[in-house]
Amino acid sequence: MERVAIIGASMTQFGQREEWIRGLLAEAGSACLEDAGVSADAVDHLYVSNMASGEFEGQTGVPNALAHDLSAVPAYTARIDQTSSSGGAGVYAAWQSVASGASEMTLLVGGEKMTHRSTAEATDVIASLTHPVEYKHGVTLPSFAGLTARHYLDKYDAPRESLGKVAVKNHKNGVDNPHAQFQKEVDLDTVLESPIVADPLRLYDFCPITDGSAGLLFCPESVAREYADEYAVVSGIGGATDTHVVHERADPTTMGGVVNSAEQAYEMADADPDDVDVAELHDMFTILEFLQSEDLGFFEKGEGWKAVEEGVTDRDGELPINTSGGLKSKGHPLGASGVAQVYEIYQQVIGDAGARQVDAETGLACNVGGFGNCVTTTILEGQL
Repeated sequence: MERVAIIGASMTQFGQREEWIRGLLAEAGSACLEDAGVSADAVDHLYVSNMASGEFEGQTGVPNALAHDLSAVPAYTARIDQTSSSGGAGVYAAWQSVASGASEMTLLVGGEKMTHRSTAEATDVIASLTHPVEYKHGVTLPSFAGLTARHYLDKYDAPRESLGKVAVKNHKNGVDNPHAQFQKEVDLDTVLESPIVADPLRLYDFCPITDGSAGLLFCPESVAREYADEYAVVSGIGGATDTHVVHERADPTTMGGVVNSAEQAYEMADADPDDVDVAELHDMFTILEFLQSEDLGFFEKGEGWKAVEEGVTDRDGELPINTSGGLKSKGHPLGASGVAQVYEIYQQVIGDAGARQVDAETGLACNVGGFGNCVTTTILEGQL
């Protein structure tokens, strides 16, 4: 099987946008094609990662509309919905379409329009992914996060300040991301004194509600050489699910979907955690950065918080995590988030991340749906 390459990437401004979903998707899609120097009529498959355009704005059929808006007709189109990991699932689908030989040029665009809805409305849409029994009792993802954070802090004797330092780090990284929703540093006192949302988590432990989009262009490596001197290959990718009901898990601080998807990705890439130079993790809540960094094998169980305390995950640390600012600072437009994670890793491994650039040949992105219900892990290697 020929290796699959990424030859173009784009990310729009994240935040509160006037454009609706079709406009956001078209912006990222056209920018991605322009970045690769590929015309729209060369696209064989067009995938759109999107969780809830119907629920948020009553817009369905977005892939068909995007093919029209980009002049990519008659490309095959499909919408990829895997809740808040729709972007990662889209990366998996786009990789499969090229790896299988079904498509020679596949465009993936992820996007979501959310900010026109209130926080309560947006939270309710997202919470609909939970088990119906949990949902009818008012369970939301923030409540899961608070319960898990409390359990983690108690189980591993971690100080509350360690979670705050994740937020401080990721906001600092976001300052140098021109596309980030928040490009402003915060100090630890501000984080620790912000309003409680789900004890022990406070406002600054949560990502914002966001509009935005991002795009990636995939092709066989032999074709990539025709378009680009520098590109990235998908050296490893894996996807997995965990129990729908969170309380059925043996250990709520272990995300089985992360463990299993990472094992698949490492095996395919013939790599291990020590080979990863930079990572983008799904920090919808600060506690998730601890859980994923451990379940991906970067740190021993219960040691992720120590890595943050010791500066290991800082941009100038041994393993930079969330150089983009993460979902915490960059923003979390559901369907776009996993695509934007891979966008950041792509920029890092081809050496085009600007002020955020670290020394990286191999990078990993982990996109999580729900509270670890579904996960995609992607490993990229730069080809310069």
